Amino acid sequence: MRAVIFREHGGPEVLEYTEVPTPAVGPNEALIRVRACGLNRLDVLVRAGTVPQTIPRPHIPGSEVAGEVAAVGANVTHLTPGQRVVVHPYLSCGLCEYCLAGAEELCLRGDILGLRSNGGYAEYVCVPAAMVVPLPEPLSFSEGAALTLSTLTAWHMLVTRARLRPGEDVLVLAAGSNVGSAAIQIARLCGARRVFATVGSPAKVAPARALGADHVIVGRETDFAAEVRRLTGRRGVDVVVEHVGAATWERSIASLTRGGRLVSCGALTGRHGQTDLAQFFGKELQLLGCFGGTRAELRQVLQAAAEGRLRAVIDSRFPLAEAAAAQQRLEASAHFGKIVLEV
Repeated sequence: MRAVIFREHGGPEVLEYTEVPTPAVGPNEALIRVRACGLNRLDVLVRAGTVPQTIPRPHIPGSEVAGEVAAVGANVTHLTPGQRVVVHPYLSCGLCEYCLAGAEELCLRGDILGLRSNGGYAEYVCVPAAMVVPLPEPLSFSEGAALTLSTLTAWHMLVTRARLRPGEDVLVLAAGSNVGSAAIQIARLCGARRVFATVGSPAKVAPARALGADHVIVGRETDFAAEVRRLTGRRGVDVVVEHVGAATWERSIASLTRGGRLVSCGALTGRHGQTDLAQFFGKELQLLGCFGGTRAELRQVLQAAAEGRLRAVIDSRFPLAEAAAAQQRLEASAHFGKIVLEV
């Protein structure tokens, strides 16, 4: 099969479009004919070698897969060849104490598709059959891929972790990102009163507003906390969707009202953000971590999209052979929404 691999860590130039063996299917696995694979910042971190895990090489990246079942193992009865599916990217064992409690994202032996395991920058990918979820018919393969990891994470952040309530105010950082563009929509689905958003350039203001943002704050160096306080009459917001990291951490906390919740799923600009502890306990704030989401939540995301209540925001499409160019667009933050490789 054709695939994009890297043999050494580095920049986009290390990505190689080449021929590799088609993976064999184990008794509890499914072979997926990849039709679309969404790009994620994790792909860049894996390629660059900046994740804490040791990455086996040569390696095929790609966490967000949609396609068709090509073959199944001897023990698999719930899937049939030709079936349209997506892959739940947070691979879990199903047996540890956290999986048994329904918290698959906290699995003791968990992985992410394309992290230590080979991923979807390929014509085929082999995955545990239990991680395969049907793709509703109204959705295209590109839409299905765009809704898996990032949108699932945003859903878990706002619905499950922050428990956003109708009438609350939300601040979404980096609205042009995959998580950000999904979070604006999910906040609206949850009944948010006002959605504030930050973007890195004026070109991203109109798309953010089109998704449901009431106020869009432009500029990476802007004191968005001061602007949020001004716009809310110094009150602040109830929930902040934080996934930028150290560069925005203090301002994100300063944007919260009393009893507010900050929910974080990323640290792209650094893992160590300073926290004013007096503000933390004095305002009874909640700092909530988020790592992915469950298969049940992925089904909810797909159903919401199939019913037209949630939209897969696709920035651009590239053929598999142009994965390096696609990653360059991602790294330059030139996109708004999901960049998709179509296979």
